[in-house]
Amino acid sequence: MAYPDDLLSDGERVVTHKHPHFKMLVVPIVVLLVVLAGGGWLAVLAGDVDPPWDLVALIAIGAVGLLLVVWLFLVPFVRWRTTHFIVTTDRVIAREGVLKRTGIDIPMARINSVRFEHGLLDRVFGCGTLIIESASDEPLTFDDIPSVERVHTMIYRQVNDNPYDDYGYAEPDPTEQLPHGGQEPPPSTQGRGR
Repeated sequence: MAYPDDLLSDGERVVTHKHPHFKMLVVPIVVLLVVLAGGGWLAVLAGDVDPPWDLVALIAIGAVGLLLVVWLFLVPFVRWRTTHFIVTTDRVIAREGVLKRTGIDIPMARINSVRFEHGLLDRVFGCGTLIIESASDEPLTFDDIPSVERVHTMIYRQVNDNPYDDYGYAEPDPTEQLPHGGQEPPPSTQGRGR
């Protein structure tokens, strides 16, 4: 889902837009599979119960299963889907939440330093923690950022505002900028003593 253009300033453009890494959904997906498998197994066992208790058992299993799926899978999934980390040409934006929405914007001009951390498991998944230090606030920590090294570099380049340090950009050829076909102009004789 792209960041809404109407929330950007004039001339501002999105450099990158990320959700937290998918690894934060590994445990909820495992829980979903366990609940579905356990619910199916209990439903088969409930088939051996005498009527009308078999129907009561099935309804109870379904209700508990639904509650567990909503609480342990659906809520984390919606939280993951509604968490946004955006880098624009002017600021870093973080938004999260459904019912209670929170957000922070950090202007590029106020960023003092940006660093990242990732352990072995984060490196396997290709994510990490991004830490941004701004002019007057405590460092802000953003967990589970996908391709954290690349995002770190993007923010660094936006802060320094140097398009020639971007990967894929070639340094300008100094011979193209000099007059006389790349030759230094002849020294001027004005201002020398006679």
